[in-house]
Amino acid sequence: MGVLSMLKRGVGATFSFFSSSWSELKKVRWPNRKELTSYTIVVIVTVLFVTIYFAVIDLGISEVMRLIFE
Repeated sequence: MGVLSMLKRGVGATFSFFSSSWSELKKVRWPNRKELTSYTIVVIVTVLFVTIYFAVIDLGISEVMRLIFE
């Protein structure tokens, strides 16, 4: 098997991949502005909640460790 045939097969596979990816992207239903805004708000609120939760847990564990080692 020659280098040229391997190169041709690799280029063909690459074009096939991008062609398939493009056709799949055409099937995607993209959110409208209202949906995108509501999804973004949900993500931000969730991240804030998880951040506060872990901060409280961290402070609690730190306080327990301070009491144990002092």
